[in-house]
Amino acid sequence: MLDVLGLDAEAEAIYRGMLSNPRGGVAALAVGLGMTEERVRTGLDRLSELALIQPSAREGIGFRAVGPETAMEVLLARQQAELAAQQMRVEASRAAAAQLIAECSALRPAATDEASEQLVGPEAIRERLAELAGSARQEVATFAPGGAHTEEDLRASRQPNSALLERGVQMRTVYLDSVRNHRPTLDHVTWLNSHGGQVRTVPDLPIRMIIFDQRQAVLPIDTDNTRAGAVVLRGAGTVAALCALFESVWTMAIPVGDTPKCDANGMPPQEHAVLKMLAQGYTDEAIAKRMGVSPRTARRFAANLMERLDARSRFEAGVHAVQDGWLPATR
Repeated sequence: MLDVLGLDAEAEAIYRGMLSNPRGGVAALAVGLGMTEERVRTGLDRLSELALIQPSAREGIGFRAVGPETAMEVLLARQQAELAAQQMRVEASRAAAAQLIAECSALRPAATDEASEQLVGPEAIRERLAELAGSARQEVATFAPGGAHTEEDLRASRQPNSALLERGVQMRTVYLDSVRNHRPTLDHVTWLNSHGGQVRTVPDLPIRMIIFDQRQAVLPIDTDNTRAGAVVLRGAGTVAALCALFESVWTMAIPVGDTPKCDANGMPPQEHAVLKMLAQGYTDEAIAKRMGVSPRTARRFAANLMERLDARSRFEAGVHAVQDGWLPATR
């Protein structure tokens, strides 16, 4: 019955036997369940691993089963943690795939083909983006990493954005949480919202990306220098994967009008993002780039987290975070 929660039938039978006969030991359980003592001990090891039995001071027994209510809470919490870890792996895989697609596109011949098109230099990128925006009919979905934007760039984007919205084209844009502290960018985001655009923020973004009508996607070839070149992708499977990446991030993003909330451990979203990146071995510079903050701010985040976790290294911080339930265990 409880196999969906990670408890196999034999371990469940032993757990139920312990609830029925709390004073019985291994021998009594073996007799009552028709198992060998070896199988009972294997089942007890599994129950101990799942934290469904605890040491007991009662003489001659040595262990006891936790109550059913507590047991279900433990199993559900474990499954939720495993699902969260799986979701993290899926998101990381999608982001890595998007970056790989863009980087590998640079190895193709520069000539335009049906599946992709290369753009070299900022002028070519701007012109092609204007053409794609002009032909958009349904939606433009954008990842806008990099933190605060210059006032000049923000002003320049007003006219084309207005034209899209006036034509009834939906605009969904994901910025970084760090823009909430930059007045010019925040003013622009407020303007977008007031004109019908939808804007949300997240602590970090995997890549710069614009998707037009779920049919064409524009990504930078070099994520370290997005002005150097870009690729326009049209392959149905590739664009579908990039749309899935956008939707997964959009679902977790916070509307600009709302305040990002702390998690169950009292950790703000930005700190939680830093913690995940610390566990994955990111440097301060890489964290700063992903979050659109200065390296100094990234170092401060990392130092505060390591102090709270009583960790002397980033690896140790990751281990402690999993042990303390701040991060789900990954496999």
